[in-house]
Amino acid sequence: MSTGGASGKANLIRFVLPSSLGVFCFLTPVTYGGEVTILIGVLTSLANELLAESRIPLLLFIVSFSAFLTTLVSLQIFSVLSVKPVWRDLIDVSWPWVTLRVLGATCAWMIYLKEGPEWIWHDSTGQIALNDLAGGIMTLFIFAAFLLPLLTDFGFMEFVGASVQGVFRRVFNLPGRSAVDAMASWLTAAAVGITITSQQYQRGFYTARESAVIATNFSITSLPFCLFITEFIGLGHAFFQVYATVLVLGLIAAIITPRLPPLSRIPDEFFPGTELRPEDKTKNSRGETASGALQSALERTAQAPGLMSVMREATKNVLDIWFGLLPAVVLLGTLGMAIVEYTPIMQWFSWPFFWLLELLRVPEAHLAAPTMVVGFFEMFLPAAVGASIESELTRFVVCCVGLTQLIYMSEVGVLILKTPLALNFLNLGQIFLLRTLIVLPLSAAIAHLLY
Repeated sequence: MSTGGASGKANLIRFVLPSSLGVFCFLTPVTYGGEVTILIGVLTSLANELLAESRIPLLLFIVSFSAFLTTLVSLQIFSVLSVKPVWRDLIDVSWPWVTLRVLGATCAWMIYLKEGPEWIWHDSTGQIALNDLAGGIMTLFIFAAFLLPLLTDFGFMEFVGASVQGVFRRVFNLPGRSAVDAMASWLTAAAVGITITSQQYQRGFYTARESAVIATNFSITSLPFCLFITEFIGLGHAFFQVYATVLVLGLIAAIITPRLPPLSRIPDEFFPGTELRPEDKTKNSRGETASGALQSALERTAQAPGLMSVMREATKNVLDIWFGLLPAVVLLGTLGMAIVEYTPIMQWFSWPFFWLLELLRVPEAHLAAPTMVVGFFEMFLPAAVGASIESELTRFVVCCVGLTQLIYMSEVGVLILKTPLALNFLNLGQIFLLRTLIVLPLSAAIAHLLY
């Protein structure tokens, strides 16, 4: 296929070089410290080591500054009109988000100083939310925001989308480019996949329904986190069996869940002010050929933003995550783990699952039942609660279900609610239960075959 002379060759280089670097950063497994991860994971680990003991004080400053500024603006003590639009979007938020930021900052300080009720700052509640969850997100997105454009803005998503759009349309009724969202989630973090999805929706590449389906079904658990959870629950020797099961369950849930409410009721409408996505413009004439995929990529590359534009957008995304998501992660993560540790609420909600587990002949059903619901707060909780279960069959079920529920409020749920995606809290709860009811019987059946 001709690349169109010097201009075409320049576009080809602009496509190949950034896209190759993006694939290397996000989608290429590497070994670091004896563990399988990806480059962005290595960079995050190095940043955490570099910041060391100053990491959490920096996080405290960020959430405190966020709460302080948004409170001044909400009380009209400080005029938001006097700041640049990029800052205006960050600090001029609705009252629910102002409250969330203030409570999140307060909670963070209580955890750090170990002041107030013990259930807030205990090692099994607040310390995990502050140090492990929020602290990890803070450093991860420094690199994720600046490196993501390598995948999204220089033709790579167009190339993948045009190549596999037929399969994704037939099986999932989704654009082929959503495969990149899934791959980014798989090898980095679900939050990265959601960020890509939100950006693509706002740019007109996904409809409201498509973006909601992708965010809740393809923002899959990262490979590094799967390894961590499997080891933690005592199934490291069976990782390949666990992960193969997770992939199968995730595929089945991604086929069924979007065809049921609430996802099936979301309209196929584009983000206001956007045009028909390039994939739809080209799919009839180019089909799924390699030349068509490359042509789609080169057209996108020709419209790629300049370096300064990419840097400005990335900086805005980092600040948006820091100001909006970090306080929510601290607060909701702490509350979720406290409910599990200090109240019988999860035991009450889990009774229906106790009977279902009994019906499925899963041993120690009374211990496994709470793990079916605690994952709504934090994906780590099912493994934390289920690690003491003696039956390996039951731990296998707990692990597989927990890794395929996908919706957890300490990170993914809050991030989804913060985006323009057409989903609310009730929708997320419904999708969480739907996915659980779909994958639990299948996971139990596979466990009985293996054990």
